[in-house]
Amino acid sequence: MDSLFRNKVVNTPSEFHWLKNNLLWYVNNTSLGKEYLWVDPISNSQKKCFDQVALAQLLTDQFGRQVNSDDLEITELDFDASFNEIKFTFDEKRLSYKPDSNSLKVLETPEKKKGWERGYWGSRFDETKNPPVVSPDSTMTAFIKNSNVYIKDNKSGAEAQLSYDGAPGFFYSTYIKWSPDGKKIMAYKVRPGDDRKIYFVESSPTDQFQPKLQSRDYLKPGDEVPFKSPQLFLVDSKKHIEVPTTEFDHQFGLNNMDWREDSRAFTFEYNQRGHQAYKVIEVDASTGKVKVLINETSNTFIDYSSKKYRFDVKDGQEIIWTSERDGWNHIYLYDGKTGQTKKQLTKGEWVVRKVVHVDEDKREVYFTASGLDKDQDPYFIQYCKVDFDGKNFTRFTKENGNHDVTFSEDHRYYVDQYSRVDMPPVTVLKSARGNKTIMTLQQADHSALLKEGWIAPEVFTAKGRDGKTDIWGVIIRPTSFDPNKTYPVVEYIYAGPHSSFVPKDFRAYYWSMSSIAELGFIVVQIDGMGTSNRSKAFHDVCWQNLKDGGFPDRKLWIKAAAKKYPYMNADKVGIFGTSAGGQNAAAALVFNSDFYDVAVSSCGCHDNRMDKIWWNEQFMGYPIGPHYAASSNIENAAQMGGNLMLILGEVDDNVDPATTMQFANALIKANKDFELVTIPGMGHSSGGDFGERKRKDFFVEHLLGVTPPSWEEVYD
Repeated sequence: MDSLFRNKVVNTPSEFHWLKNNLLWYVNNTSLGKEYLWVDPISNSQKKCFDQVALAQLLTDQFGRQVNSDDLEITELDFDASFNEIKFTFDEKRLSYKPDSNSLKVLETPEKKKGWERGYWGSRFDETKNPPVVSPDSTMTAFIKNSNVYIKDNKSGAEAQLSYDGAPGFFYSTYIKWSPDGKKIMAYKVRPGDDRKIYFVESSPTDQFQPKLQSRDYLKPGDEVPFKSPQLFLVDSKKHIEVPTTEFDHQFGLNNMDWREDSRAFTFEYNQRGHQAYKVIEVDASTGKVKVLINETSNTFIDYSSKKYRFDVKDGQEIIWTSERDGWNHIYLYDGKTGQTKKQLTKGEWVVRKVVHVDEDKREVYFTASGLDKDQDPYFIQYCKVDFDGKNFTRFTKENGNHDVTFSEDHRYYVDQYSRVDMPPVTVLKSARGNKTIMTLQQADHSALLKEGWIAPEVFTAKGRDGKTDIWGVIIRPTSFDPNKTYPVVEYIYAGPHSSFVPKDFRAYYWSMSSIAELGFIVVQIDGMGTSNRSKAFHDVCWQNLKDGGFPDRKLWIKAAAKKYPYMNADKVGIFGTSAGGQNAAAALVFNSDFYDVAVSSCGCHDNRMDKIWWNEQFMGYPIGPHYAASSNIENAAQMGGNLMLILGEVDDNVDPATTMQFANALIKANKDFELVTIPGMGHSSGGDFGERKRKDFFVEHLLGVTPPSWEEVYD
């Protein structure tokens, strides 16, 4: 299915590269292949960066193999100011190409760049392995010995002990920070938290016959977390100033510890256990006195993982901060000395999605926002800026679509690419002054896609449970769609409160949704209440209540769609999802079997006490109360109705695999029929190709009433 639609949409460039002289280059995908273009906003011109045929021939000659001019795989392009030389990487070689003389030269074989490796989320932060830290003037070194802080004179080698209160159970971390003037040290003691692990067996390793036992660090809701106690040391006098912890003694975490540039103080952020208080704290470097600069509180939860933003202006003279305190996520300006709010910079029944740039000199904040236009999808991202005094609110984008903007380095120009699920991308070059369009760079062409029978998803809205709030989603129909037929409905669900999930950008293919639709279903995706990027009240529906999953809104939405389109059979509804969506999909049959008939749940967390600490405590709260059991698929398994398939990767280290097995055990005890598919060697996923097969077969059998064909025969 994907291959049928692949490369059927052209003129949809995805990356834009601004040079310091405000020239822009990018790669366009044409019907013939790749096209390297550069753009001059001053002269309002666009042309090819170089003669691709000539360069391809030079590469062919240099490397002894045919290089296609329409498919040049060159990366890391670097243009000189006059465009007389272009450096790039090809076939792991760094080359120089001079268009005027049509000459190519191999510069060197660059070392392969090490990609950024994301560590395992649950790994215990090792406070003991950081190397000794040299002072800013390189005359001294700070280090940890016998759980305490020491300094060494780098010339004489003489050591001096600064702290005497460290012990193995409450020791000093090796993450030490010197003040910029080299006269003070910030170090912190750590009391370790629980050492919980999850275990699983890799049954079929590739490098040996016998299975392997694996384990991961994995704190769960309710577990004890580490406690940090920041301390201040004056180097010359070797004085230890203890910092009182009263303002941050119920920690989930202390983060972003850093010195002010003038060494007057250090700051850190305090996330209180339960995520209902979040503080920015400053410690005076002379006295150790603690000052709370920002004290953010909520009766439900603070969305610190997705919405928090802080920018210290002019070494903390002022602070840019985001908050949902008035019911919508907005930007605030704080006095960095007194901690008083100076101004709310944005306001209204719309949300700031992200701060993208702060211009300290011009005193402007650039940001993205959603919900500005009552006649547009409230999730569409628009780009804006506002002054530090809350005035001169400016919009860089207004068109009815989801926008992605790339600014030039000086923010005088920008590329704006926007689209909708039913409108292919438009890419325009604009001037920031007056937000005027200079030229259209590309207009996407999807005519070849339409010839394949492609049908655009339909954006559909219906009122939610309160009868007032619009709930937004999409309807995906098969290419063989016939309005005179009746189609069961399949919902793809992911109701994690950390974001919203219904697609807003144009795509030719919507992964499993498109392929499932082709089997004879109407597939839908919906953002119900409890998901993010609307009002705080809309979001708060999830708090201590993840079983809700927006289902009251989802059921009304599907019924409204079926009323408008009678070919949608709201009496035959399936649902599938992965991870948090796996929990949601199973919850559809545990708590909502009055409406949903069939569910496929992949790698779901079926009890929030079994899953990762940060995600679940953020939305389910702390301490662990009866509400956790109330939202548990496991505790309420006896209520399950309908046809359920559970898909599990045996080495899933994102969601503890035991949660699926415990759910299966509870279903067995309740005498419930279900199918369990465990995939050897697979981690956190929807089940891979085999899981996709099983999911499709399950829907075909239980919603269409058709026995699926043998996949063995299909592959033969």
